[in-house]
Amino acid sequence: MKRLALLGALLAGAGLATTAPELTLQQQARKADVIVRAVLGAATTVKEGDVTYTVIPLAEIKDAVAGDVARLPVHEGKPALFFLRGVDDLPTLGSGQEVFALLYAARADSPLVGFNQGLYPVVNGQVTWNSVTKARVDALAKAEADRQAAQPAPANPTTAPTGTAAAGTGTSTGTGTTPPPTAGATPPASQPAPTPPAPTTPPASGATAPGTAATPAPTGPATTPPVTPPAATPAATSSSVPVLITDPVKFREALVAARGSQ
Repeated sequence: MKRLALLGALLAGAGLATTAPELTLQQQARKADVIVRAVLGAATTVKEGDVTYTVIPLAEIKDAVAGDVARLPVHEGKPALFFLRGVDDLPTLGSGQEVFALLYAARADSPLVGFNQGLYPVVNGQVTWNSVTKARVDALAKAEADRQAAQPAPANPTTAPTGTAAAGTGTSTGTGTTPPPTAGATPPASQPAPTPPAPTTPPASGATAPGTAATPAPTGPATTPPVTPPAATPAATSSSVPVLITDPVKFREALVAARGSQ
């Protein structure tokens, strides 16, 4: 025990930062020994042997959300938060600040679950990120915005050709247009129209005269409608930016639900 205390003192003197894995709110709630909604008191310094702590009492416990508050360390008759003096990357803790605190019962470099994650200030009736977590979330949001901006824009749909030829080339457009005559060519001689034989019997109404073939109406080539390419579907992306429940009632419900699913 004395060796651990000495190690803690050395770490405090060096001002080293502690790195903890990032935890979701549900994971924090499951790891916590005690969860409270409380008002913080003024910070004091407490020395125990070779180890110095910054101690912040819980001046008013407004809601014991989970766990037994009696398991927390006590200072001057009140449950308190003991932080190892000199450790970096701790959230801002102010006297009179209302918070949801997710806590370990045993003393360590920080009583907060996830070292600096298990503290959620309540400001103007809304749950907020603490100062350290907010900086991390803001950095994630910026990186996500940069990633989205760097994605290429979807390609423009390709328009199918209409089959219309350039003007003045004499190429057929599929509408029955006769190509222009070649310069210097002799037009063909006019041929007299043959005289059809006189019919001996008037044809019945709607019947075709003998020797006369029915000429079908000219039809142009079938027109293929242009093919419309399918709309480009953006690839599904999952955001790494966490979302905070800001309603205190719903936030508390989420904490209780997470512990109930253990």
